[in-house]
Amino acid sequence: MALPVSEQDIREAHARIAPHVRRTPVWVLGRGAFGPLATVCLKLESMQHAGSFKPRGAFNTLLSEPTRPALVAAASGGNHGAAVAYAAHQLGIRARIFVPEISSAAKLALIREAGAEVVVGGARYADAQEACDRFVAQSGALRVHPFDGVTTIAGQGTVALEWDEQAELDTVLVASGGGGLAAGVAAWWRRRVRVVAVEPEGSRALHAALEAGRPVDVPVESVAADSLGARSAGTLVHAIAREAVDHVALVRDDAITGAQRTLWRELRIAVEAGGAAALGALLSGAYRPASGERVGVLVCGANVDLAQLAAVVA
Repeated sequence: MALPVSEQDIREAHARIAPHVRRTPVWVLGRGAFGPLATVCLKLESMQHAGSFKPRGAFNTLLSEPTRPALVAAASGGNHGAAVAYAAHQLGIRARIFVPEISSAAKLALIREAGAEVVVGGARYADAQEACDRFVAQSGALRVHPFDGVTTIAGQGTVALEWDEQAELDTVLVASGGGGLAAGVAAWWRRRVRVVAVEPEGSRALHAALEAGRPVDVPVESVAADSLGARSAGTLVHAIAREAVDHVALVRDDAITGAQRTLWRELRIAVEAGGAAALGALLSGAYRPASGERVGVLVCGANVDLAQLAAVVA
């Protein structure tokens, strides 16, 4: 069955955005890293512009337009907004970003530093999305969806294309909120590398969609809610995930903060909760690799409030 996003879409996205994004490094930690007798390879997408993988999808969406838009809008818990603000600034486009009240001060600062207008759109991400949709309908601004657009998913999939050139892997663990990153990675590696999406137990939009056979609303309550807090997975995301994602691993909040602690104490890598979720699945046993398995872990976001991180790693 053909997927809504193809390998060719991802190749074209890669060529389109290459001048604007960083080729982020990988760190092969070797057999037995963090305990399991697997070879662990970290992809440090936390070192991307604006502190997460999100500029890939943002640039691909903006650069795919036949004419340069005058105004763009996005709803975001923080990372997507920072990415859209950054991409819009680089391309000379005005941006308005709608955020929920739970967004961290560190992420809001990034959005404002890039020159975008910030509008608080409600208590949760879904409220901000509704406010953004109303603004788009009234203004005609280009809406840059955080996870459920073909150009967004193809842009996020360039992470996997790049990683494919850097390491040989059997399995990759990828955090999922709305699921655009997991869908893009799975679309690239379909049937070649096992893709495991990782969600917090308290924010399981993709897991619920795969169980129900369609996207459904879920409650959101997690330490990683500001980045992995979508109320439901996207339609395109679900269509890709049901064909190309092996399964969803659910992780507890304490496993996520434990992974943040491990990344800082052992490797001096500072990441937000959502950025540590994939490693949390490996450390907690939510995903158990076979002996000798080559496991890739995507470290996807670094936009953490340093005072908050200090409390976690203390």
